[in-house]
Amino acid sequence: MKLIGSMTEQYYREYLIELNRSLFHDQSMKRLLGTIRQAFPEMKTAYIFGITPDQGEDVYTILINNDFIAYIELDRYNLETEQMIETKPVKDYKRGLSRIGQIQLAVAMDLAERNSYE
Repeated sequence: MKLIGSMTEQYYREYLIELNRSLFHDQSMKRLLGTIRQAFPEMKTAYIFGITPDQGEDVYTILINNDFIAYIELDRYNLETEQMIETKPVKDYKRGLSRIGQIQLAVAMDLAERNSYE
């Protein structure tokens, strides 16, 4: 998908940049960042698409290095519980995405390509 500089793209760009800053600089994201670094030592960029709260866990959907999507589930209450991690190639993740999801992915991939922390 080609980016055209729309307001929707700008919104997602700002959202993804803010989540990226939080991931690398916010104490509340320290556990998630540690999990990512442990599971993916080759990680150069990581952009969080979304955080889905479940009953006792949070599920994070993250673009890693423009290579794949990682789903990381962290228990909210028991920090000793082992995290669950699944990965999916970007091309598989793209399949069936809504138009908004495609825009969000394209913006995240553009940011990762630039390795931008604007």
